[in-house]
Amino acid sequence: MSEERNKNEKPSFGQVVLSTLAAAIGVQSSRNRERDFKGGSIKAYIAAGIIFTGLFVLTLVLVVKTVLGNMG
Repeated sequence: MSEERNKNEKPSFGQVVLSTLAAAIGVQSSRNRERDFKGGSIKAYIAAGIIFTGLFVLTLVLVVKTVLGNMG
C-alpha cells in the first residue's frame, strides 16, 4: 500500500533538483525516472532545467572572465 501511495505523490523540491542535476550529467536510476514521469509536473522540471542552465552558463562566463583577467 505504501509503495502505491509513493508512486502517486509529487516529487519534493529536493527530488526535482536532484533529478535535474542527474539529467545534466546523464545518470538517473530507473526508479527515480519512473517517479518523475508518473508524479512530477512538467512545469517544475522545465523551470528547474532553465534555472540550472542559466546558472551553469553564468558560472562558465565568470570562470572565463576570471581566468582571462588573471592572464594580464
